[in-house]
Amino acid sequence: MKNLRLKSARAAKDLSQEALAQLVGVSRQTINAIEKGDYNPTIKLCIAICRVLGKTLDELFWEDGDPA
Repeated sequence: MKNLRLKSARAAKDLSQEALAQLVGVSRQTINAIEKGDYNPTIKLCIAICRVLGKTLDELFWEDGDPA
């Protein structure tokens, strides 16, 4: 499933995929794959992305309808 919340949060901070990737220590392709839903990031990477974007894990990575 596409992660449009991540894409939106990244755009709101005026960051390119490349810029976000550099800030969290991964490749641009990794950020692209996460946004497209082709890659399930580690919790460590999720936390790093959240810190850079000023969001919580719930705001960026929790899918509606997931069981608690």
